Amino acid sequence: MEIKYAAHPEDVKSYGTNRLRSAFLSTNLLVEDEIRLVYTHYDRFVYGGIKPVGKTLTLGTYDELKSDFFLQRREMGVINVGGSGVIRVDGQAHVMDKYDVLYVGRGAQELVFESQLPGQPALFYLNSCPAHQTFPTVKNSRAQANKVELGDQLTINKRTLYQYIHENGIASAQLVMGYTELAPGNAWNTFPPHTHDRRMEVYFYFDLPEDQIVVHFMGQPDESRHLAVHNHQAVLSPPWSIHSGAGTSAYCFVWGMAGENKAFTDMDGISLLEFR
Repeated sequence: MEIKYAAHPEDVKSYGTNRLRSAFLSTNLLVEDEIRLVYTHYDRFVYGGIKPVGKTLTLGTYDELKSDFFLQRREMGVINVGGSGVIRVDGQAHVMDKYDVLYVGRGAQELVFESQLPGQPALFYLNSCPAHQTFPTVKNSRAQANKVELGDQLTINKRTLYQYIHENGIASAQLVMGYTELAPGNAWNTFPPHTHDRRMEVYFYFDLPEDQIVVHFMGQPDESRHLAVHNHQAVLSPPWSIHSGAGTSAYCFVWGMAGENKAFTDMDGISLLEFR
């Protein structure tokens, strides 16, 4: 489990490219027959990838959590962005097709991940945060998610949000999770940008052609920075930072949040004329 510590925005102003990437970018999350996780000191959020190919993978506990099992004090959301797979939660099997999301509540002890076809492995991306209340384990497909259309072709930011774990969807203690899909011929996500001081966020980019990139913008609105991001890479966004991107082709990204509240609209918008 990799650790990413919190950074003060004044300090980040002095970061060079390598330091910025080390602090906020995760580049190798989906490795064959491995579980790769990142523990961030922003709201004690954990994110990472699980890619079972030749064997099943069991998510155990980690020294960093100081817990008897992974979800002893946590909740978790998992989205499959690959081939069909199965997640077993305390022995109960949940078949996971692409774009399916599984919410697992606090207290679940045995979490096993497997692919149904090794030649087309499941690609599980997970978000986890502390939970002080237990909610039931629930699976939703894309058809069951709350669908929100945003943007416009004229401003090349036409996109669809699929909300799964949120105030009016799958119940959780504090986790909010879903994904956004850009329409063909569009490039910009979450633009104009915003911040939300009461919640951190992580973006995980997927369905991006391997030879294309997303330029992800972060930092304070008047002191922006950028990261070159490839497929299946994730960017950690502190509460004080914007989080937006422009791709060289259309793409999707998972967004996951935790913090003070679960209000999706609790954000502070930034005018394009204020952006620097």
